[in-house]
Amino acid sequence: MDGVFGDTPQLRVFDFFIGNYFFDFPITEIARESNVSYNSLKNFLPSLVKTGILVKTRKIGKSDYYKFNMNNIFVKNLVKLNWMLVKKDLFKEVEAN
Repeated sequence: MDGVFGDTPQLRVFDFFIGNYFFDFPITEIARESNVSYNSLKNFLPSLVKTGILVKTRKIGKSDYYKFNMNNIFVKNLVKLNWMLVKKDLFKEVEAN
């Protein structure tokens, strides 16, 4: 999704989770891997949980872990859209060669 829809902290988090939707992560790792500041992520993460985009999966020590909610229709469609864009790009490459 890089560049297709712009670049905001939320989109960077979505992009990170699209590539890793089978796994759960603590906030520190989500921030680092999506290149979003920890404080920014702490500001908007509760709304992603409230809307059902992310779900809290477990707690290890003081860290809460989160993952994409694959039962959420928005998330399902976002992952599908990403795959369609990837396929489109792959076909462009094959046709160019």
